[in-house]
Parts: sequence; C-alpha cells; structure tokens
Amino acid sequence: MNLEIIKVNKKIVIIFPVIIITIFVVIFSLDQSEKNSNIIFHVTLADPGLYTNGIYTDTFTINRGDYSLRFVPNGSSPTVLSITLNGDNLDFFEDFKLESVSHQTGVSEYFTWKYNGQKIILISEMQEISIIINPNGNVMGSVSVDILEN
Repeated sequence: MNLEIIKVNKKIVIIFPVIIITIFVVIFSLDQSEKNSNIIFHVTLADPGLYTNGIYTDTFTINRGDYSLRFVPNGSSPTVLSITLNGDNLDFFEDFKLESVSHQTGVSEYFTWKYNGQKIILISEMQEISIIINPNGNVMGSVSVDILEN
C-alpha cells in the first residue's frame, strides 16, 4: 500500500510543476501577443545595407493618439541613437544614449542595456510620418526600434 502512495506522489511531484510551467508559458504568450498588437512601426537594424549614407529612413501613417518608443538594444548597439520623426503636425527629435545596467546575482554579474531619452510621442491628428534613425556611425551594432500605441 505504501508503494502505491509513493508512486502516486511521484506522479504528482512530476505532473504538478509541468502544469504550473505550462500555465505560465500560456499567460506569458498571451501577454506578449497583447503587447505586440499595438506596434505601429518596427525595424531591426542589424545590417549596414539597411542604411543609406549611414542613416535609416522610412515613412508610415499614424493615427491621432499617444505613442511611445521601445528599444531592444545590446552591448554592441550604437552608443547614441538619434531619432527624428517629422509630419505635417509633428517635429520630434531625440538623441537616445545607451546605458548599461549591472545586475549582481551573488555568484555572477551580468548586464542589460537601455536607451535613455524622451520616449513619449503625442500625435495630434492622423498623418504620414517620416522616421530618420541615425546610429551616428555605428551601422554594425544591432538594435530594434518600435513605436507603440499606448
């Protein structure tokens, strides 16, 4: 009888964590798809061929509303990333500065990276926007840039 209880307990010990992990993965996936659903503009700059004379340019249409810039940088990303947004009723410019953040775990140290600067953009009416991204000479460092609707 005790062997049967031990076998059942072993199954519970194995199955329960798998169920919990599965629930977290599903919740995280739903959260990520919700976050990605409000992406208005996206580019990953990792190839010098995306730049003309060292500068990336594109145009897109944007509706009235509140937006924010999101970056996915790494240690090789440009130390200064200049972004200009121009439209009929928009004139935005910011030099974003790359900052490393040290994290101590007790046994090791690792770094994450973030861009500091004004990331909020207010659009007064629907318009066509021209985006200019200048990596200030570092066309080899990768970085993703998103404009998200808030």
